[in-house]
Amino acid sequence: MNNGVKAVLRAAALLAAPLALAGCQIVPKPIDRAPPPPAGTTAFEMGVRAGPPVARLNLTYEDAASALLAFNTSCPVVLSREDASGLTINSDWSEACAAFTAWPAADPQGFFARFFDTVEVGTNDAFATGYFEPEIAGSRVFQPDYAPVYAMPDDLVRAWPDDISESERTGRAPLGRYDQSGKVVPYYTRAEIEDGALAGRGLELGWAVDPIELFFLQIQGSGRLAFADGSVTRIGYAGQNGHGYTGIGALMRQRGLIGDGTDYPTSMQGIVQYLRDHPAEGRAIMRENESWIFFRELTGPNAAIGPIGSIGVPVRGRASVAVDPKYVPYGAPVWLDLDRDVADGLWVAQDTGGAIKGPNRFDTFWGAGAEAREIAGGMSGRGRAYILLPKAAARRLLAR
Repeated sequence: MNNGVKAVLRAAALLAAPLALAGCQIVPKPIDRAPPPPAGTTAFEMGVRAGPPVARLNLTYEDAASALLAFNTSCPVVLSREDASGLTINSDWSEACAAFTAWPAADPQGFFARFFDTVEVGTNDAFATGYFEPEIAGSRVFQPDYAPVYAMPDDLVRAWPDDISESERTGRAPLGRYDQSGKVVPYYTRAEIEDGALAGRGLELGWAVDPIELFFLQIQGSGRLAFADGSVTRIGYAGQNGHGYTGIGALMRQRGLIGDGTDYPTSMQGIVQYLRDHPAEGRAIMRENESWIFFRELTGPNAAIGPIGSIGVPVRGRASVAVDPKYVPYGAPVWLDLDRDVADGLWVAQDTGGAIKGPNRFDTFWGAGAEAREIAGGMSGRGRAYILLPKAAARRLLAR
């Protein structure tokens, strides 16, 4: 989402409640967490062991080809950014990155066997979940029941209200707007925006057919608008109205609207079903979250590939994985062998997230669409993970 995809692709408590959630999928996600890592450790401090040769991983052509494209987009990062895991230095990646252009397209498996060796970190008890890019139905024209998807308004500013003294002004000024008298006041709330506070200003990137889907896409922070003519517009986080986020799941549970004794389970599925079954009450509940997200249209060659991950490159469905960068170098290929066979194969570390902490903790990205939503929502796999490091780095680490 983030920082791109899961920037916001993964807010730690999207509903301020113990609900498991990847993006805004309706499929409830299993609650399962890896144990927290020891404080202050990195992969280098934990140490690594040699894994199997890359040639023994049984890479398929399709898997290797997709991972190779993802690896290539990460090269500017691995060649310039410090590796927080301590496993590699920038120059370790030079040979593989330089070889991409001339490497035969017919042999992506050979690329990884030629330039990489595998290592294991810690006890190698890998745990993987999944995430996806939400796609909602959109319209290019206004209809009465549709919800506007707004770009950033030019009157949203950071400024100190007059009632905050100079001595109290620490950190960044809050977000707000100037009223007609020139005073700084809070920006419009969700309810005020829904009631038309920004209407007629030409800020609409489009309209969401389903206001509930837009509500959860705003929580996600990025996604796609699919129009009736078959075209799709990718949108990303541009800003926020300055009001605090309120998790409606917690409110609904506290009020006995979802959970035990109700017809609605404590899950995203239960929340959404309640909102649909009780439209007036549901609209009022959603308005209790006064936060509103503004979007920008994502264009250019990167936007055609996928949403932007935390390292500033597009993430690819079935090829990119979110990691804890203290344990896996950004840009490194990772081989997963799990009890969920659909996730077995080669992935490239291109993203991170608030819940992705510790060694051998992964969040696999599945792209957009119904199938991606279904797989990501049910993804909870355990097994083994092998990090593919440039041969020079692996030799140096294993000689310690």
